[in-house]
Amino acid sequence: MPTRRKILKGAAALGLASFAGRSFAAAQWPSQPISFVVPFSPGGTGDIIGRLIAQRLTSVLGQSILIENRAGAGGTVGAQDVAKSDPDGYTFLMAAIGTLAFDPALYPKSGYDPVTSFTPVIQTSTVPNVLVVNPSVPAKTVAELVAYAKANPGVLNFSSAGSGSSAHVSMSYFNIVAGLDMVHIPYKGTGAAVTDCVANRVQLVMTGAPPLLPFIKSGQLRAIAVSSLERASFLPDLPTIAESGYPGFEADQWEALMAPAKTPSAIIDRVYSEITKLQNDPGFVTDLANVGAIPVKKSPAELAKFIASEKQLWGDFIRKMQIQPD
Repeated sequence: MPTRRKILKGAAALGLASFAGRSFAAAQWPSQPISFVVPFSPGGTGDIIGRLIAQRLTSVLGQSILIENRAGAGGTVGAQDVAKSDPDGYTFLMAAIGTLAFDPALYPKSGYDPVTSFTPVIQTSTVPNVLVVNPSVPAKTVAELVAYAKANPGVLNFSSAGSGSSAHVSMSYFNIVAGLDMVHIPYKGTGAAVTDCVANRVQLVMTGAPPLLPFIKSGQLRAIAVSSLERASFLPDLPTIAESGYPGFEADQWEALMAPAKTPSAIIDRVYSEITKLQNDPGFVTDLANVGAIPVKKSPAELAKFIASEKQLWGDFIRKMQIQPD
């Protein structure tokens, strides 16, 4: 009859064998194509940045990196898929502020935890939200916009990619700090939210720069301010909301690469190292700037702390405002 000592020794031996197998696999990595799961539809900020990174890493790693768009339930579908994937270094999540900071409050039964279900790799970028209005709105500054909105309560509508989206949460935050009562009109995606602002069916939107820049450059939308604490390099003459009378205001989007929990540290370190090299490449920095993004080099440890902090901050705000997903 096996004793407890023998059983424990056997379990330990199996654990060592498993660890040895993972270590060997990590040493051989990558030996097959890698998947970057984007938990949103094609064309969004995370999708664009994920493709920029994947294209460059493919040549460095010698293996194809495939972008897989798995949209649904505010990004929780794709995130849950990655959380349940084998931690072998062949599946990563191109996560965003919504996936890791908003969704735990919006979808408390999503089946994953941003802190424990993933291993952080690197924060790839920050994407300042840009507050824009249709040119019919008689405002060119934050002060003029606030004055007009207060003089005409309930007249201005703002669009978003849907209830609980970054555009919705960011504008709700601005509504509160500025003491406004602008009406939220949710859409099924950023594209429709932006094009209806161009068409003046809604009067303003605050979202990531990538879908806005062409309309700003053409004059079809008027940029009022950016949501970052510092001015954005791609719109250097545009003031921040913080410097426009609301000190400390910050409501940026951000993107981060995550792996399933227990992915070998050697693989995490390799990916972090290669993406950091990309972020030092002027050509890559320019590519990011062209889509309204700024590179960020938070390490796995720094990113873990940042995610926990953002999850608490925005989760509290979402619950207090009783924001519900579509």
